[in-house]
Amino acid sequence: NRLWSFDLIGDISDNHYNFKPKDRETRFGTLESVRSFRVYFDGKERDRFRTFFGSMNITRHYGDSTSVSLITSAFKTDEQEKYDIEGQYWLTQTETSENLGVGTYFQHARNYLKGNVESLKLMARHKARQHDIEGAMTYKWEHVEENSAEYEMRDSAGYVIPHTGKDLYMIYSLRAKNELDSKRLEVYLQDTWRFKSGNKESGDSALVSTPTLYTLNYGIRFSNWSYTRETIVSPRVSLSIIPAFNQNLSFRVAAGLYYQAPFFKELRDTTTVGGMTYATLNQHIKSQQSIHITGGMEYRFRISNRPFKFTTELYYKLLSNLVPYSVNNMKITYYGDNNASGHAAGLDMKLYGEFVPGTDSWLTLSVMNTGMKVNGRRMPLPTDQRFAAHLFYTDFFPGSDRWLMTLRLTYADGLPFSAPHRELERNVFRAPAYRRVDIGMTYRLLNNEDHHRKSILKNIWLGVDCLNLFDISNVNSYYWITDVTNQMYAVPNYLTRRQINAKVRFEF
Repeated sequence: NRLWSFDLIGDISDNHYNFKPKDRETRFGTLESVRSFRVYFDGKERDRFRTFFGSMNITRHYGDSTSVSLITSAFKTDEQEKYDIEGQYWLTQTETSENLGVGTYFQHARNYLKGNVESLKLMARHKARQHDIEGAMTYKWEHVEENSAEYEMRDSAGYVIPHTGKDLYMIYSLRAKNELDSKRLEVYLQDTWRFKSGNKESGDSALVSTPTLYTLNYGIRFSNWSYTRETIVSPRVSLSIIPAFNQNLSFRVAAGLYYQAPFFKELRDTTTVGGMTYATLNQHIKSQQSIHITGGMEYRFRISNRPFKFTTELYYKLLSNLVPYSVNNMKITYYGDNNASGHAAGLDMKLYGEFVPGTDSWLTLSVMNTGMKVNGRRMPLPTDQRFAAHLFYTDFFPGSDRWLMTLRLTYADGLPFSAPHRELERNVFRAPAYRRVDIGMTYRLLNNEDHHRKSILKNIWLGVDCLNLFDISNVNSYYWITDVTNQMYAVPNYLTRRQINAKVRFEF
């Protein structure tokens, strides 16, 4: 009714993953040095990720301009990662048939994680003549339990690595049993102020000039976490301007002090004693901090009576109290301490519009530079993609609106990576660039959009796509091999190559 509104949302997700590695042979290297890697596998991996989420919102409306909401939410996760995988491998130099590495490895994991997060939020909104004021207070309860055990054994040329001649060690072994109980208090207040200037009458002719429109958003956020006893205050402000001389042009500038509060994974700090690595929670960790400065522009225009839009944004972020992390395949490992600082700067541009009448296409170009300093050494952030270009183009067959062609092109710089179980500052490499071309053809089987009669079903599309048209082998991650001298070799793992995909799409 007019006084009360009620919202409810829920989600249950139960995902099971069963992996069984396949034997493989990979050739890689350069024209002068070609290497061949062959591996035979035994074992499997079984993972389960089960999540529950629910939220309820009750709002009391006081007229059309004021409302007060009470929002409750709960999230629960139950994760299991279990694998026992054995591999026997041969790494050879193709030109000389020299064995660079021959051996066996065995990987074992029994990792369990359970977590619960409940929150209660009180939020108020008020609309005045030129202001939209909003504020809220949130209280969260968090409980996380972890019980993890991992190890990896490697045997190279008859010797267990690392080889000391006296003792027997695993190349990697981890044990973690941690529990987190904490509470968070978060409060924010913000105002969106819309105003204009230049709206004046000109003499007796009563001509009204077009005003310049402004939107000023400013606010402050406060939070406190009981686990680290850290209190942070985050102010931010942004200003959008639509100038009087061109209403199709808009500018935006913004600045703020932002924090990323740590959660469970960032807290895990590791220490190695007698060849065994233990993960404990760092209660003295601080939130990662970033000072943002951004500026953007949007320009709408028409060419041959077709709409187009060009957007661009320039940003710079000064980063401090960073928690470094490394990525091995799809697994992220945090350092568990604020021992890095850095920066991120870049430029994003996008041209969007009807390159062909009745279709949407776009072209994007991004350049970025990031860096961080860890223990006195400078290196790029793990997300440092120095450039990326994307094209999405659509076109109808001449004289027909039933046949539609789509073309997608991507060319992006490779991301940095490092060897597993090694200090991040000792070795940082960069993967090759990502290149891909997709082409698709779609046929409109049913078209009810232009009919005056009411119809539930508007369109039926039949389509076929050729993904990775040029059959390019893009590197996804690396398989690391260690010989008896502790020399490591990175064997590339490739993404899916050319593939045909068929689809049916219904539009209502």
